[in-house]
Amino acid sequence: MKLDLNCDLGEGEPPARTRELMRHITSANVACGGHAGDVASMTRCVLLAKQCGVKLGAHPSLWSRGDFGRGEACLTPEEFELLLLQQVGTLDLIARARGVRLHHVKLHGALYHVTERNSVLRHAYLAALRSYWPGLRAYSLAGGAVFQDAKRARVEVWQETFADRAYRDDGKLVPRVEPGAILTDEGEVMQRVKAVVRSGTVKSISGRPIAIAAQTLCVHSDTPNAVRLVRAIASLLR
Repeated sequence: MKLDLNCDLGEGEPPARTRELMRHITSANVACGGHAGDVASMTRCVLLAKQCGVKLGAHPSLWSRGDFGRGEACLTPEEFELLLLQQVGTLDLIARARGVRLHHVKLHGALYHVTERNSVLRHAYLAALRSYWPGLRAYSLAGGAVFQDAKRARVEVWQETFADRAYRDDGKLVPRVEPGAILTDEGEVMQRVKAVVRSGTVKSISGRPIAIAAQTLCVHSDTPNAVRLVRAIASLLR
């Protein structure tokens, strides 16, 4: 399988950046009203994905725009289920009205990380996918707990690695508040991508090689030089 290139979009970035990024990626994770996004931005992303032949995914998050969905995730399984129905369901309705079907779900920010740590919320997430959107894939941290449990729950899952984020030695991401967490240098990012493609590894922030069996590679739309990075990565993957 050729490595998929995904990007989180509809997060308040200028529409021109959304269009330019959409031209080079192969799947889009669209904010659906939690940390960012509204009906206009979701509609714009759906139409651009349709025009560019990009796989459309939902990018649900905590209902917390003040911290961009990256604060503490304090919610019950029932609240999590409702959140998913509201956010993924909204994007699904907008997409279907324009002849587009969702391809995947990728949790955002705190939800992405809490489902790796909290088995109750992880199981609630996978149960919701299985019940309401049985044809959709989950994009999740390569080698993580969501990936392992999704296989057991018979939810299709694509393992994700990151072109623009630093890794700790244990394979988890370096928190954004720590120095060196965001990779912006084009040369460094391209070395990361080449290693993923050629040897299935990434180097941790300490230089340790970590095995990565990924199907999809992420660049965040708010990373400095995101457009330049995505263009270069897309060219390499071709």
